[in-house]
Amino acid sequence: MSDLGANGETLEALLSEERRFPPPDDFAAEAVAQPGVYAAAAADPVAWWAEQARSLRWETPWETDLEWEPPFARWFVGGRLNASVNCVDRHVEAGLGARVAFHWVGEPEDDTRTITYAELHQMVCQAANALTELGVKTGDRVAIYVPMIPEAVVAMLACARLGAPHSVVFGGFSAEALAGRILDLGARTVITADGGFRRGAPSGLKVNVDQALEQCPEVQSVLVIRRTGQEVAWQEGRDLWWHELVDRQSPAHTPEAFDAEHPLYVMYTSGTTAKPKGILHTTGGYLTHVSVTHRLVFDVKPEEDVFWTAADIGWVTGHSYIVYGPLANGTTSVMYEGTPDAGGRDRWWRIVERYGVSILYTAPTTIRTLMKWGEELPASHDLSSLRVLGSVGEPINPEAWMWYRRNIGGNRCPIVDTWWQTETGGIMITPLPGVTTTKPGAAMAPFPGIGADVVDNHGVSVGNGQGGYLILTQPWPGMLRGIWGDPERYRETYWSRFPGRYFAGDGAKRDEDGDLWLLGRIDDVMNVSGHRISTTEVEHALVSHPGVVEAAVVGASDPTTGQAVVAFVTVRGEGPEGEAGRELVDDMRAHVASVIGPIAKPRQILLTPELPKTRSGKIMRRLLRDVAEHRELGDVTTLLDPTVVNMIDEKLRHAPQSEEEEP
Repeated sequence: MSDLGANGETLEALLSEERRFPPPDDFAAEAVAQPGVYAAAAADPVAWWAEQARSLRWETPWETDLEWEPPFARWFVGGRLNASVNCVDRHVEAGLGARVAFHWVGEPEDDTRTITYAELHQMVCQAANALTELGVKTGDRVAIYVPMIPEAVVAMLACARLGAPHSVVFGGFSAEALAGRILDLGARTVITADGGFRRGAPSGLKVNVDQALEQCPEVQSVLVIRRTGQEVAWQEGRDLWWHELVDRQSPAHTPEAFDAEHPLYVMYTSGTTAKPKGILHTTGGYLTHVSVTHRLVFDVKPEEDVFWTAADIGWVTGHSYIVYGPLANGTTSVMYEGTPDAGGRDRWWRIVERYGVSILYTAPTTIRTLMKWGEELPASHDLSSLRVLGSVGEPINPEAWMWYRRNIGGNRCPIVDTWWQTETGGIMITPLPGVTTTKPGAAMAPFPGIGADVVDNHGVSVGNGQGGYLILTQPWPGMLRGIWGDPERYRETYWSRFPGRYFAGDGAKRDEDGDLWLLGRIDDVMNVSGHRISTTEVEHALVSHPGVVEAAVVGASDPTTGQAVVAFVTVRGEGPEGEAGRELVDDMRAHVASVIGPIAKPRQILLTPELPKTRSGKIMRRLLRDVAEHRELGDVTTLLDPTVVNMIDEKLRHAPQSEEEEP
């Protein structure tokens, strides 16, 4: 697998001296610029993590830092704490009740709320009392299926307060997907809303719950938040309005401390044919991991910063860096319900300007969409409050990285390009602002206390300039504790490929300096005439073409080459048609050949005004593979615009294939 990522020419071109960015001279990173942070963590990772854990409030100190019987870990053994107390109570008790916890921004322009830590504390206590009245006890599981509203955070913290593991199901999932998760979890309580707002119109959520519960007879209570005011069906004895039950509760609640390994939440990874995996995270280790990575990766100063993770709490990014990490650190955050163009394509920049956002964390797909809309929009707003920018979700192409730095960060903000997964709980590979010299598109190095390596097929570490499989070599506090109800699947999925080491399917490359570049999923590596080519690197090559805004590449079966490269591309402005379109496609193919090599030239390039994306901004490459293979399309309910993939399918079926012979 040493040839993963083709011939590396793209990386070499990017590593010229002018494409390296040292920390700004005036960047104050007191939290991370302490002498020897990397050395201290490397010398004794377990002790280093234990030192970070002491920043939390523990009702009972732990006795053992780590018990490790691969692949099962127990961190801070014997310690007891409460995640909700660490996120809310202790800040209020420290006199910070008046500090803003959330500036919430709804999709409708005039729909905003500012919630202080004292107000959040009261809301969480009332919700915990309400759940108790419904009979929810320690260990009971609660499903949460809500839009991006403050009550979503309140519900999560109320469950954590009671020791009732929650499972947040993204509001874009279908009734069938919701039912499967409720059944696997064994939840008897569901928290939902009548609906949410999306692109100016109300969408239904309660209707999906009603349909899902036809398959879930064990559910006893459905707590419904009134968000849109739309009519909903009602089952007496099961359905209750949030405002009627929660608002009448006492604003005081006495919490209980739980074991460090007590389950905090289960998050399901979406599957296509296989059963979704319920990723289990526990309390003490997870809270340690997300609080310290939030603090150090973003150089957070809670008394000054306004932090905005532009994600949905239905995904792990929202759990770790909207809810648990920022609140554990007493940070002020922005929480936004809508799409980037709700109310205008400059909506984000108005939010940054209005609330003085200083740290912005978002996905490369969103950055490329903002690029497509033009640099004039951010230029028309005051973004001088920004001081750190972050990227998450997939490898960011260097061109988007540079646009982000120049047009959003004013060439002054460090960019932290982070790699992690639902399973890892928190950030694993990242630069540190104020410390790391960055390179456009590179994730750079493991976070302190994290052991990572790039290995070949035999598990042997590769040298600089080579690619392979990204593995994690030692336990870390935020790691998943298993797959809910299926320990053998956990062992087989993550620990069998390289025994004793964690592997979840991503490829990576070390450059000549030893810095890490993520190449995406191993199943996104194409085998073209025996050459292994990363779809990510072909996408990077396409996006470096001056006419291209965004690209998604998949491998399709080919009778001659085994697999062929098929690219879906959006271009700047109105996409040309006819002869002009063919000329542009030919130029793109030639550009890929010049950047990577002739073997990487796409067999087909389809120009499309949009790519199929989830509401969190991720490109649904699985659906594009189905399109390229002319297979029946799977579930499209999670897409922002489900009609896009059908349009692409129709265009591809009538598009000619290249007749040029490839080497």
